[in-house]
Amino acid sequence: MRKIDLTSFSIATSETARNINRRIVLDLIRTRQPISRADLARLSGLQRSTISLIADQLIEEQWITQGAFGHLPRGRKPRFLHLNVERAGIIGVNVRPTKTTIALANLNARFIAHETFTTAADPDQFIQELSNRVSVLINSHPEIFCEGIGISVPGRVNLMSKELIFAPNLGWQNVNFKTPLERSTGLPVEVENAANACALAEIWFERRTGGVRDLIAVTISEGIGTGIIVNGQLVRGTTGIAGEFGHVSINENGPQCKCGNRGCWEVYASNEAAIDEYVRATSSGRTRKHPSIDKPTFEDILYLAEQGDVKAIEAIEHMAHYLGIGLAMLITGIAPSVIVLIGEVTRAWERINPIIKRVLEERLPSNQNGTQVLPAEDILQPRLRGSIALILQKHFGAPATA
Repeated sequence: MRKIDLTSFSIATSETARNINRRIVLDLIRTRQPISRADLARLSGLQRSTISLIADQLIEEQWITQGAFGHLPRGRKPRFLHLNVERAGIIGVNVRPTKTTIALANLNARFIAHETFTTAADPDQFIQELSNRVSVLINSHPEIFCEGIGISVPGRVNLMSKELIFAPNLGWQNVNFKTPLERSTGLPVEVENAANACALAEIWFERRTGGVRDLIAVTISEGIGTGIIVNGQLVRGTTGIAGEFGHVSINENGPQCKCGNRGCWEVYASNEAAIDEYVRATSSGRTRKHPSIDKPTFEDILYLAEQGDVKAIEAIEHMAHYLGIGLAMLITGIAPSVIVLIGEVTRAWERINPIIKRVLEERLPSNQNGTQVLPAEDILQPRLRGSIALILQKHFGAPATA
């Protein structure tokens, strides 16, 4: 039970109650569609008259539409309600150090259009290009009303200012995406750490984890991020930067990390770590299979491993070993029901899963090894879906304060 903080609280008003009821009805329609008003009343516990008022308002605002009539042996036939996925859309943005993807999705997180472009090194230049591309994307789909823009970033975002304040792999500090994008597009903008966004996406979209109230999303890319859900709530800390387990040192004498620390988890278990391991093992920045490439990409290493390249396989397995070490740390400290791994490395799941399992068995007490470790489907672009979830939760989730 959550305790009311008597030093800082707000009295619930009738408007608060209406807002909560509206969100409950809207989310029930999202998850149970097609659904009748009678079923909404039964599932929510609200009066039929209250349901009718809310439904009429949502229809007028074009959030939902009325579909076919149901069949009953007698009495008035029910009219089924659906989300108006043809009308409402959300812009999602996934920022990574080398590339950025933007997409237009409907309310079911189905991508309607998307494009990828190179992430500019200068943040001001990047924001200007992002604003231009988002505007073109919106204008090219005039039939869709955009509800907002969600941005997932490889770093931590200040809870109050919404500025990106810690992003060692981007090399940016105190970057404000929100204000200039809202000014240029006229849409509300939400900015969140990529791992946090992925954790929210698991709650919103994935059936396998939709009923879970405690999980950790681990994003594995140029670095490592963790998004933590406890009792159904995203753990942010006092300023919004909680969850930087990728920058917890597991070897104080290890290689220097971009954050300035030594031996961080991500210098052993990230995509960059696997690339560095492969380059060291081959004693050259050039690979035999790709002689024109000075330094291989992680995609190259995955491909070489699939082709049986011994050094590439060893680099992936070395990465998996250290992923297991970090996951053991998370399970020991937080004991979530589920950990979801997100990143290109999940394409090699059959190779890395046995290694991760072995490390967890070695490092965890027998009574602590009840956490499921699952891969996200990389093809579904979970980071991008996470950026969509940032906007959905503003309309379908519980209010931030009540």
